[in-house]
Amino acid sequence: MPYDDSNVFAKILRGEIPSHKIYEDDDALVFVDVMPQAPGHTLVVPKAASRNLLDADPAVLARTIPIVQRTARAVKEAFDADGVTVVQFNEPASGQTVFHLHFHVIPRHDGVPLMPHGRNMEKPEVLAAHAEKIRKALKP
Repeated sequence: MPYDDSNVFAKILRGEIPSHKIYEDDDALVFVDVMPQAPGHTLVVPKAASRNLLDADPAVLARTIPIVQRTARAVKEAFDADGVTVVQFNEPASGQTVFHLHFHVIPRHDGVPLMPHGRNMEKPEVLAAHAEKIRKALKP
C-alpha cells in the first residue's frame, strides 16, 4: 500500500495539527502522545515519508535511531522511570494505526502496567507539562 500523506503525523509535521513538541531537527520531530499509555509517553517521528520500518530508507533509520535513544534517556530521567519501552508497529496485524513510521518511547515503573492505548485524550496542560519535563532532561 502506498504512503498516504493525509495521516495525522504527516499533518503534524506540516503544522496543520498542533503538538506538544519536545525536539525537532531536519530529520525528525519528537512530541508527546495525546493518548499516553503512561505519563511521558513520547513519539519520535521521522520527517521522511514512509509507512513504517518495512519501507523506510535505511539512511532515515540511521539518522532516527540516535534521536530515539536520546529521547529514551530523557524520558527515563524526566519521569524517574525504572526503564523505558520502545515500540514500533508495522502494518495493521501488528497494531499499527497511523501509517507513518514512528517510535513510541514510554517510561516504565516496576509493577505499574501500561494504560490501554487509544483511550481518552490527556488534558493539554498535562501534556505541555510532560513535554517541558522531557525538554529539560534532553541532552545533546
